[in-house]
Amino acid sequence: MAEQETINSLEDLGEAAVVATEVEAPTYEQKLDDQGRAYATGKRKDAVARVWVKPGSGKITVNGREMETYFARPVLQMVLQQPIVAAERKDQYDIVATVSGGGLSGQAGAVRHGISKALTHYEPELRGVLKKGGFLTRDSRVVERKKFGRAKARRSFQFSKR
Repeated sequence: MAEQETINSLEDLGEAAVVATEVEAPTYEQKLDDQGRAYATGKRKDAVARVWVKPGSGKITVNGREMETYFARPVLQMVLQQPIVAAERKDQYDIVATVSGGGLSGQAGAVRHGISKALTHYEPELRGVLKKGGFLTRDSRVVERKKFGRAKARRSFQFSKR
């Protein structure tokens, strides 16, 4: 059986606390495929995005089309670029994404989630910056299902006393 230290004074307590805090933080390693790309899956609402990140000129391709043509609204383009801007890696990586399901807003959120995860697989030291920005957290809000006896999920049919 292991011997336990007895702490009799404040100095002993201070030394024990120093020993306990020397546990190092978990280190994350780079995860790349055979072609030197980082892969991740992003999700938002009903949309699922598969994202590959590799070094390049900053070109973002979604479902075989340029980001500007697939996501025509400037707000959605901004959503896609948030993790890249937060990590200060603009024009350093080429991103290829395939996304399916949901609407355009959910697809943009899914691609953003996938880009964030893929960046952490390529550069693990970016994890702190992206986590602080909230880009690594999967937004778990989904549409509530319709219930029987109701018009929608919560909306009742119009009531008439007559």
